[in-house]
Amino acid sequence: MRQLIVAFAILCLACTGPAVGAQPAESQEEAAVFLIATPRLIDPRYAHTVVLTIPVGNDQHIGFIINRPTRQSLASLFPDHGPSKKVIDPVFVGGPMSADALFALVRSERSPGADSIEMMSHLYFARRVDVVDHVIETTPNEARYYVGFIQWQPGELREELTRGLWLVANADPGTVFRKDTRHLWEELSKQTEAINALLRRHTPAGFPASVHG
Repeated sequence: MRQLIVAFAILCLACTGPAVGAQPAESQEEAAVFLIATPRLIDPRYAHTVVLTIPVGNDQHIGFIINRPTRQSLASLFPDHGPSKKVIDPVFVGGPMSADALFALVRSERSPGADSIEMMSHLYFARRVDVVDHVIETTPNEARYYVGFIQWQPGELREELTRGLWLVANADPGTVFRKDTRHLWEELSKQTEAINALLRRHTPAGFPASVHG
C-alpha cells in the first residue's frame, strides 16, 4: 500500500528531471509507474490499456501501452532483414505518437545506445533507428518492440489523473515483458481498486483517500 502511494507521489511531483533528449539514459531517475485506464477513459486509443510512463521534465510525461500486441511479427514488417526473424514476440502498439516508427523497450544492465532513456532499473527506451537496429541484431529477444508511443504535454497527465481517467500502480519489468497480456488490464484494475478501497477505509480525515485523483 505504501509503495502505491509513493508511486503516485513520484508521478505527480518528480517533474523536475531532464526533458526528453536533454540527458543520457544513465541520468534518468527511477520514476516509472503503470497507468491503468478507468472506465471513464472512453477514447478508443486508450480504453482498457495499461501504460508504462515516466516524467521527462516540465510536467511532461511519455509512455508505452504494454497490453496491445498486434498480429504482426517483426519479420513480417521487415521481411528482408534477417535478424528480425529471431524476434519471438509480436510487435506492440505503443501509442499514437510517431505511429510509423519502431521503438524498443530493452532489458539491459546499461544503456543500449545514444539518446536512450532509462525507464526503470535495467529497462531502457531505445528511440534511435540505429540503436533499435543494433538491439535487434545483437540481443533480439531482450527487448519488446513498439510502433508509436504516448506523449503528454505539460500538465496534461496531471489533469487526466484529477479527472479519474487513470489508476496508478507500481511498474516492474516482469509485467512489461509478460507473454500473455490479454487479462492484464482486468487484473491490475482489480488489484489497484482493492488497494484504493483499503486506503479509503484507513485514511484519516483530511488526507487524500485515493491514489488516482
